[in-house]
Amino acid sequence: MTTNPFRTLIGLVLTLTLGSAQAAVQSKAITYDDHGTRLTGHLYWDDAVVGKRPGVLVIHEWWGLNDYAKKRARMLAELGYVAFAADMYGDGKVTETPDQARQWMQQVTADVDLWRERAALGLGQLTASDLVDGGRVAAIGYCFGGGTVLQMAYGGADLKGVVSFHGSLPAAPAESKGKIGPEILALHGQADAMIPPEVVQNFEAKLAAAGANWELVSYGGVVHGFTNPDAGKFGIANLKYDAQADARSWARMQAFFAEIFK
Repeated sequence: MTTNPFRTLIGLVLTLTLGSAQAAVQSKAITYDDHGTRLTGHLYWDDAVVGKRPGVLVIHEWWGLNDYAKKRARMLAELGYVAFAADMYGDGKVTETPDQARQWMQQVTADVDLWRERAALGLGQLTASDLVDGGRVAAIGYCFGGGTVLQMAYGGADLKGVVSFHGSLPAAPAESKGKIGPEILALHGQADAMIPPEVVQNFEAKLAAAGANWELVSYGGVVHGFTNPDAGKFGIANLKYDAQADARSWARMQAFFAEIFK
């Protein structure tokens, strides 16, 4: 039987077109446990990417694992990474009330070892994926999440680097001297009233004393929550979105990843 080359070509084009159309970012919920607390995170990846790739852990703001944190994880997957949006509160806890958010956050951060342990459980869900290159893993966090990824770095987490977006900037403890393996990038709003200058100065001094590989980028006139377009809806004067700082910080993160994952 004679094969029609035109029909073969059309079939090939259709196959490629349909394959391209079907390739997209995928996600799945993953449930895990921390001493009886049920946690549910979300894994994101682009199924058009072939083979293992770097993984990025995403830690949410103090509001809980809401759509914003999941959006950032999806954006990372669109860049070609595998991303896991971890759950630091459990039981589906999400709020828009500052007092409730503060209470939940303080429950987690009261014990630094347990705080780091819960974050490590999220990291474990990420590295368990057979899509992730275990030698190229980083963590990013927002607000409370920024402080969390810094604590992971101080505690010796197996990461290439961490990125804090408008994080709380906890100081590196004395016992971390010479032991901070991940590179650190802190992206900070210079006018953030929640993080006064003396906190920033102490953060920098303690990292220098610890011998860490670190960088702090300060965006002039920018306040807390500058990456979140919904920051202004919570009725807090110090929370405000800044489109320029958002774009610049996201680009700086990408450049940082290009360096540490090369």
